[in-house]
Amino acid sequence: MKYWQPIIRLLLKLFFIGSSQLFYVPSVCAQDSSSRSEEDREKHVSLRPWQEYLMELSEMEDFEQTAWEDYEEELEELAQHPLNLNTATREEMEHLPFLTPSQVEDIQAYLYRYHGMKTMAELALIPSISWYQRQLMNSFFYVADETPRQQFPSLKNILKYGKHEVMGMVKVPFYERKGDGKGADGYLGYKYRHGVRYQFRYGDYVKMGFVGAQDAGEPFGSGRNNLGYDFYSFYLQVRKLGRWKNITLGRYRLHEGMGLILNKDFSFGKLSVLSSLGRTTSQIKVHSSRSSANYLQGAAATYTLLKGLDLTGFLSYRKIDATLSDEGGIKTILKTGLHRTRREIARQDIASNTLVGGNINYRHQGWHIGATGFYTSFSLPLMPEKVQLYKRFAPEGDAFWNVSVDYGYISHRWTIGGETATGDCGAVATLNAASYQFSDHFSLTAVQRFYSARYYSLFSNSFAEGSSVQDENGMYVGATWSPGSRWTITAYSDFAYFAWPKYHTRQSTQSWDHLLNILYLPARSWTLGARVRYKEKAGNATGRLRFYASVTMKNWSSKTSVDYTKYREGNAGSGTGNASSSGTQNASSSGYLLNENLGYHWRWLRLQGSFGYFHTQDFASRIYAYEPGLLYQMSFGSYFGEGIRYALMARSEISRHLLVIAKLGSTDYFDRTHISSGLQEIAGSHQMDLEVQVKWKW
Repeated sequence: MKYWQPIIRLLLKLFFIGSSQLFYVPSVCAQDSSSRSEEDREKHVSLRPWQEYLMELSEMEDFEQTAWEDYEEELEELAQHPLNLNTATREEMEHLPFLTPSQVEDIQAYLYRYHGMKTMAELALIPSISWYQRQLMNSFFYVADETPRQQFPSLKNILKYGKHEVMGMVKVPFYERKGDGKGADGYLGYKYRHGVRYQFRYGDYVKMGFVGAQDAGEPFGSGRNNLGYDFYSFYLQVRKLGRWKNITLGRYRLHEGMGLILNKDFSFGKLSVLSSLGRTTSQIKVHSSRSSANYLQGAAATYTLLKGLDLTGFLSYRKIDATLSDEGGIKTILKTGLHRTRREIARQDIASNTLVGGNINYRHQGWHIGATGFYTSFSLPLMPEKVQLYKRFAPEGDAFWNVSVDYGYISHRWTIGGETATGDCGAVATLNAASYQFSDHFSLTAVQRFYSARYYSLFSNSFAEGSSVQDENGMYVGATWSPGSRWTITAYSDFAYFAWPKYHTRQSTQSWDHLLNILYLPARSWTLGARVRYKEKAGNATGRLRFYASVTMKNWSSKTSVDYTKYREGNAGSGTGNASSSGTQNASSSGYLLNENLGYHWRWLRLQGSFGYFHTQDFASRIYAYEPGLLYQMSFGSYFGEGIRYALMARSEISRHLLVIAKLGSTDYFDRTHISSGLQEIAGSHQMDLEVQVKWKW
């Protein structure tokens, strides 16, 4: 009972007492070690954009299958509140996708042997950590002489020294969509997108907050949104409370095992598989992003039964959007979160979902084994349109269950991990990965997966070529090689076979995916890179080339990149169903993008600008490009046709409490007289937006 008292008291007092401290700043001499630690963390945030580093580890062509907003929000949160490397746990280090489990073990061994680090420069003494990775770690870690706290802090210190943060954003479009201002015949709300976010946190122990978000076209403060915003997220998380490792209430995300039955968290592209796979840590994270689909709602907690033995339980109940069949069942679960028109609002919260389950895992001397199980039900039965071949084995009914076993071993050389799952479907899915570190400069990774066509789990999200953990049999082999201190070469080859027809196919298909990435660092301020990828799926082939060069000086930075893509469409015999049956020649298209990013930093002001010219023949040869964006937002653009894209962002830290960010971006097309279609259609070839974000912390 003693563990629950601080939580109950915190819930009752935090909003009332915390709000009275809005303009209260405690003196330095009165702060305890936790408060000083938080100040040190903010000072050690790297000035160089960490997003640029991560983009080189992630494959942008996986953009459409990745929850990039959740991905950005999680990593931005870590960058805003970096960890003391001397006290960070293995689980906290494994949150970062660019560190392999073996490298985490090497760091932990070094900290134990030498009783911590004095500076981040000591990472150079760990041979398996490359210079490239050390730069990334500077964005998420700092080093301080700080001993781990032995007991949970008092409620008085939490309220007195906790950090508050309020952030608001608005996006103003300088154009009209076809559906704007049409009332019942179009969008029911105005064209502005805006949101608000509040968060309170005390070190690594307490985090509480809420998010309110409104998409363009959604009604604000009227109809079903009579409380203002269309989307709200509330959460409270308490960590390291005695044996309670994590207690989370409200909206949260879960990652259990390797995601074969339950993963509401984000996943990464194939290139980062070389470091991220093999982890089977049970993770509970608060849902503090604008995403209205990928979360659970209720409670989740992890309790340490014995040393190395953890038990996690979770319960969720939430409303869901859906389209209904003629019989009144759920035909499709909707995840867009858009409620702009009468039709979209009619599908809002039309059904509900309940989930209850748990996980138990044990770790000892590098070995780990765990088991996860859950039961879920819907207020209306799932009734997919099974007349379509690719939906033949879609889940049907109103109640389902899944169980899985995950396992693995981690040492200095070996990283082995896997998960095998089943459920009421009566079929099996298994994923197994092994990585061996031949030396500090070369490692090899292999991933095998078999997902039966009859297998399904409604909450799975794991390594797959397809869009779901179903009907896939494949093998992935990748390698990382550092022939010298300035070189890093990564490559992979992935084969997948789909026994049952996929969307737009009528027979079995397969895919081959190959990638080679070369990174060269001629000097500390220079980075040169090249990437080539060739992918053939269901007879369609896509080749992509990318070259880039970046330089970072004291106050300014520059990055120049060139992207080229070539697409070839297969014929009807390949099973694509897109080419005519008359045997016409295969269609092909190509395109390129020239892009420049510039950055300048002077005292309290940072300026970043980007300019790109794109020219592609059609949508199939589209190119993705990253550009600087606001906090907690991933700025990726998809470009096809001919035009230019340019953006300017200014970030001003007016004081230690106030941060203002403004971004003006525009896309001008040369090959069309209108943009998009339907209610989203813009009567013109020019699209410009202004985004403003204000963050106040105290």
